[in-house]
Amino acid sequence: MYFFLQNLALADIFLTTNVIPKMLQIVFWDVVSIPFFECMAQFYFHSVAGIVECFLLSVMSYDRYLAICFPLHYFVIMDFKFQLQLAICSWFLAFLVMIFEMFFIWDLQFCGFNTIDFFFCDFAPLLELSSSDITTVVLEDFIFSIPVIISPFIFIIVTYVFIIITILKMASLSGRTKTFSTCSSHLSIVCTYYGTLIAVYVVPSEGTSLNKFLSLLYIVVTPLCNPMIYSLRNQEIKSAIGKIFRKKDNKIET
Repeated sequence: MYFFLQNLALADIFLTTNVIPKMLQIVFWDVVSIPFFECMAQFYFHSVAGIVECFLLSVMSYDRYLAICFPLHYFVIMDFKFQLQLAICSWFLAFLVMIFEMFFIWDLQFCGFNTIDFFFCDFAPLLELSSSDITTVVLEDFIFSIPVIISPFIFIIVTYVFIIITILKMASLSGRTKTFSTCSSHLSIVCTYYGTLIAVYVVPSEGTSLNKFLSLLYIVVTPLCNPMIYSLRNQEIKSAIGKIFRKKDNKIET
């Protein structure tokens, strides 16, 4: 789990540092210009980070499924080599999917209005600026959303169903309560993240204000909550943080 948490943290940093600096410029100065190629680069890397997080969350749910439902087989199945393969596949597939996506975006013409009513270069705002027929691009985006967003979300829900069934069979009441508490917080973050992605990219709404709010949920709120949900609620990590602060206090006293 810690190995996957490192990759998730890296994806969160990748996502936020790609969007937040330009967003803060817009907040402070209202109108900000961005070169076309920089806009495309922001869209590409922001999308890659979002896709990586989709894959990593599904991988982490599988990791949790093995740990809870098959604890005796966990270390045999989820060895470091398999963990590394899952992480590399998550990053590689994200970059590969977005390369195919960019082929369709580059074919669009942007010859008219050039003002984006959004706080970063996203898929829907870019399509609004295009003077080309966007039917093919919209269809392609929906097709790609099935393996990238919908399938991982369904996979996570199925794994959590088996996890909950296993938890209900536990004899210890304290064990059930502790596991339910952890899994419910994880599932709430997953539902928030995937729910906003589905609303923005799979069934996009017409309102720009609503899309801005939904985009903030997965760009700002989810990366902010991930460390608290996955790390600060973990007893081992809290103990390690406590040891670090105690060491600092001892150095100050001496």
